[in-house]
Amino acid sequence: MRRSGRVPGVLYGGGEDPISFSVDDRELRHALKQGGAVVELSLDGSTSNAVLKEFQRDPVRGDMWHVDFVRVRMDVAIQTQIVLELTGADDAPGMSEGGVLEQITRELNIEALPGDIPDVITHDVSKLEINDTVHLSDVAAPSGVTFLDDAETVIASVLVPRLEVEPEDAVETETEVIGEGDGDAAEGDASEGDGESGDGGDAGSGDSE
Repeated sequence: MRRSGRVPGVLYGGGEDPISFSVDDRELRHALKQGGAVVELSLDGSTSNAVLKEFQRDPVRGDMWHVDFVRVRMDVAIQTQIVLELTGADDAPGMSEGGVLEQITRELNIEALPGDIPDVITHDVSKLEINDTVHLSDVAAPSGVTFLDDAETVIASVLVPRLEVEPEDAVETETEVIGEGDGDAAEGDASEGDGESGDGGDAGSGDSE
């Protein structure tokens, strides 16, 4: 199936038996990109509203390997995870001053009716200064969406860039060690010179004798 450009999948849940199916890879990609959170599946002459539960990709090429869909009722709220995107980072004062934006949380756990589930949740960070921190309580939930994570969950921070500087004490210690080594070498050279001088004197005495 995969070699022919089709992706195997399973539809389950909703109190009905699981159904195995296959779908054209391009058609699946288009549906997931354009169809929003809820996808309408037509299988064996019947239509089901479903949400993507899980998928597997080829780790190298990125091709879809397998998809799992779960049936949903449009009038019953469900829990799922939604991607959180930060916008306006390039305009943030903290970034202009050399700060680094670190996004800690990239997905949010939410509860909503299937028709109210957004494709993505965005938050504007264009006003962040250096050392500012964004918590989940700062993020506005879309209409009909309830956040399930703790309100104090850290979303992102603007940090001062870290510079690796060698401590002054280490430099001074290294300088002292080098200086001590040179002094020892000088003393050794002087001692060797004295010894040679003494040997010369003995030799001179022997010659006079």
